[in-house]
Amino acid sequence: MKLTQEQIEQFNQNGFLVIKDFAPHDLCEKILEKAKYHLENKIKPIETESEYLEANDETNTVRRLRQVYQREDVFKQWMTYKETLPMLQQLFGEEVVLTLAHHNSIMTKMPKDSSRTSWHQDRRYWHFENNDLISIWLSLDDEFIENGLLEFIPGSHKLSLDKDQFDEKSNFLDEHPKNIEIIKNRVHTNLKRGDIVLFHCKTLHHAGKNITDKPKISFVYTTRASSNKPLKNTRSDVAEVVLG
Repeated sequence: MKLTQEQIEQFNQNGFLVIKDFAPHDLCEKILEKAKYHLENKIKPIETESEYLEANDETNTVRRLRQVYQREDVFKQWMTYKETLPMLQQLFGEEVVLTLAHHNSIMTKMPKDSSRTSWHQDRRYWHFENNDLISIWLSLDDEFIENGLLEFIPGSHKLSLDKDQFDEKSNFLDEHPKNIEIIKNRVHTNLKRGDIVLFHCKTLHHAGKNITDKPKISFVYTTRASSNKPLKNTRSDVAEVVLG
């Protein structure tokens, strides 16, 4: 699949692009089945809610499955899905590489035990020569505000932000006077199974708690242009996969 010129302009202007009904539903179902097995059995590596919150409690609720590329063939199948590559080549303008150090994950919002994900930019996780990385978010079922849908701030990938607008964990501060005005511009689009969101790693986004009685499970992975090399001796400097 190739993006239209309008879609390319929308991504470049807003820092994200929603594409409805993109992934085959049978593939989503297979991914979801395997994801549930790994979640129920807490197959490592994982991140728990307690770890994310840096809390000293007994909450062992899984927040994400890490390093999923090697876990199941169906996970690898989605991360190398041939219909995604032409779109990424259009946005990067060159060969695309799948990064395996970060955002190679099954993400969850579990009922009752999930926490809010604060406003942030994903670039805080990575160490590359530049910040032009693109993540692909796959909805495996319905996503809406009540179960922790992602919200984005259009154009925030182009903003020049000061260090004091973030806390020590690089979360974008809700109550900072400058940030309040920026956050007012947030938008969201409800997602259904098979919908994807492409978003730039500098685009501000967040997600609330899941206040429903059903888990929300999603898939996210990240890509870069081949010319954007990882910095040596950082956590980003690991073996990667060239998509084409």
